[in-house]
Amino acid sequence: MLTLAFDTSSKTASVSLLRDKAVLYDTIVNKGLNHSEVLLPAIDEACRITGIQWPEIDLFACTLGPGSFTGLRIGVSTLKGLMLSTGKPAAGISTLAALALNVQKKENIICSMMDAGRGQVYLAYYQYDKGGILSQLEAARTLDPQSIRHSHEEDVIYVGDGAIKYADLISSFSIKNKIASAEQQFICASSVGVLAIEKYHRNDLLDLATCVPVYLRSADAELKKETLP
Repeated sequence: MLTLAFDTSSKTASVSLLRDKAVLYDTIVNKGLNHSEVLLPAIDEACRITGIQWPEIDLFACTLGPGSFTGLRIGVSTLKGLMLSTGKPAAGISTLAALALNVQKKENIICSMMDAGRGQVYLAYYQYDKGGILSQLEAARTLDPQSIRHSHEEDVIYVGDGAIKYADLISSFSIKNKIASAEQQFICASSVGVLAIEKYHRNDLLDLATCVPVYLRSADAELKKETLP
């Protein structure tokens, strides 16, 4: 099975092609451009280099959020366009889950933490189960990093740009807390693809008519509107 996966939820964009769970192509684009300018050219480049044609792709996947509101809308719109034009299935993946998959230390609790702006972070805890499948331990949420507390006795590894931004604060909570290495901090489309394949085998697929980004909070513009007299 061939899977095309991509992510547009943060400052970087990423694209990957996988045959089953073997990664054929994986790239991260960080050109400072709007994702609408780089995503489709990056996908075309992935297909050109691998020699894969659009009709050969069996499954599409992208991150649904949380993350950049504009970036998520671009990703989901692109995904819907691919679903509509090809009739192929698609899976939506949590950005936080894709980040967690970067950490391969399966004995640890993994906390994905993304900078949400306005002094907040998006956060969710994960752990690999006995079968080696990444499982979410509790619902993803948005919160002030000062309020981060956990009841897990195991060591916790934090990953994501929020973990980098608030590294000193995280370390002050417990000497058990660790920050993932620098190369693990970017969202990789290959991780999105691996998680999508698992969803495909569970028949957990997106509905073209109802799939939407997962923001976890209102957009800044909506919040400003709500505060106007």
